[in-house]
Amino acid sequence: MIIEDLLLEYGAQRIGLDKNEVLFNEGGRADFYYQICSGQMKMYNLTAAGKEFVQGIFDDEKSFGEPPLIGDFKYPASAAATKKSILLKLPKENFVALLRAHPNIHLQFTALLCNRLAYKAMIGKEVSIHPPEHRILTLLRYLKNQNGHAEFVVDITRQQIAELTGLRVETVIRCIKKLETQKIVQLENHKIII
Repeated sequence: MIIEDLLLEYGAQRIGLDKNEVLFNEGGRADFYYQICSGQMKMYNLTAAGKEFVQGIFDDEKSFGEPPLIGDFKYPASAAATKKSILLKLPKENFVALLRAHPNIHLQFTALLCNRLAYKAMIGKEVSIHPPEHRILTLLRYLKNQNGHAEFVVDITRQQIAELTGLRVETVIRCIKKLETQKIVQLENHKIII
């Protein structure tokens, strides 16, 4: 989202994470802006029973974990690498200075946060009142719209779909097959196409 050179100019440092390495934990203090150079991160919560609910998955050039940084509250979720990742890490005070000095970036950032808020509202509604097939289809259509292509190959796993919708992976597999039978999605070489 923010040009790497600009982040480096404001004091960002590159850090590396191995697959499954935790960057921060739910309840921790937000002191840094994080942006992914390469790899993938997830933000998630664990239930008392140990079940994982993924709040979001973030890829190259995406940032994550900003609301507590700006709102000055504790992280509402943990973050971990889903594969080997390189991030840029910028201290909070430097990030705020960057936003103040670059109003256009500030506005783009505000739009990004608004889009994420809309996504959270959509997923909250899906999880609370809709059956599994509807939840999955809503997520897949959201991903397709974010991608902007007429035909979209889903680039997340069934496990990740389960984590993003609050379902079990077995339920996701069964629902995907049902959606394929209804000709709502296609399956080619285990890839979902919508």
